[in-house]
Amino acid sequence: MSVTSVIKSIDFFSSLNRKQIEFLIDISIVRSFSKNTIVYYESDLDYSLQFLVSGLVKIYKIDKHNNEIFLYNIYKNNMISELTSIDNESIYCFSNASFVEEGSILSINFKKFKEYFLDTGILTSKFIKEILQKSHQLQSILNRELVFDATAKVAHMLHYELELVNSTKKTQIAFMLHIQPETLSRVFQRLIKEKIIKIQERKSIIIDENKLLSKFQGVGL
Repeated sequence: MSVTSVIKSIDFFSSLNRKQIEFLIDISIVRSFSKNTIVYYESDLDYSLQFLVSGLVKIYKIDKHNNEIFLYNIYKNNMISELTSIDNESIYCFSNASFVEEGSILSINFKKFKEYFLDTGILTSKFIKEILQKSHQLQSILNRELVFDATAKVAHMLHYELELVNSTKKTQIAFMLHIQPETLSRVFQRLIKEKIIKIQERKSIIIDENKLLSKFQGVGL
């Protein structure tokens, strides 16, 4: 895809006029990545604003024992860059990012983007919404790791990432949720028994959305 078609396909830029799009094209490139390619490492300073065009990117950390700690996934048409402020000219990377499957990224010169679109207020509102969305992801991680039990973790993932659940091996899902595969199997069997989900052609199908929501909403209150 050309830079022009990529920019027009991303919702974040949908409000821009022709002149603004032309400027954005001049400060952007599209980069392709193979599976397992690193996008950035924790503590890197990134001077580009990045959006996922295609593929799937995982965000994770490495603990002191060199174990990978999964945080969350980023899907196409979403910002990859981890943002905490619009005041700096570089972006500090708080975690690692790598491609789960081959894909591509729209990479934008952040300094020029900031001067033209943020300092002038053109995209400030949308940019703040992206920062708030990242904050919401952090809240979800805190719930998953500090508040949710195994059932709440699985129910939350089924509700928000059903497509991922149905396209990923159960051992990998267990790894992402930081629970044992045996525990995951027991939770699935319990949800099936309670007629909250069913398995059809090896795919999970939600039968009772309200009961599924009750497994994690309000947990820890």
